[in-house]
Amino acid sequence: MKKIGIACLGAMLLMAAGSASAHHSFAMFDRSKETTLVGIVREFQWTNPHSWIELDVPSESGGVDRWSIELNSPNNLSRQGWHSDSIKPGDKVSIVIWPLRSGEKGGLFISLTLPDGSTLDEAAFRHRNAKQ
Repeated sequence: MKKIGIACLGAMLLMAAGSASAHHSFAMFDRSKETTLVGIVREFQWTNPHSWIELDVPSESGGVDRWSIELNSPNNLSRQGWHSDSIKPGDKVSIVIWPLRSGEKGGLFISLTLPDGSTLDEAAFRHRNAKQ
């Protein structure tokens, strides 16, 4: 009976591992279209499992569109030199993203240029042009 319990537990762990790896799909982002947004950082969320930038981008109608940009986890970003205060509300930035396929105002972060001209990027995408 004990062997059956251990086998069931092992099967459950394998199933959980499979669904955890499926979480990191890029299918919702259009990786054939790099989009550059210029706007004002409304909020930088240094949160797990992913960090987010909420960006106010001027619209053609004279208003402002709110864009939600998904980044890597704080753990991965910190290993790349980022800090929780690397981006501050009010910063005017230029951000390169892969937009959502749905057309909603959001995307996957690739890189950004800060007001002082310095750049932050996602290390995993640095050589993206060579891979496509």
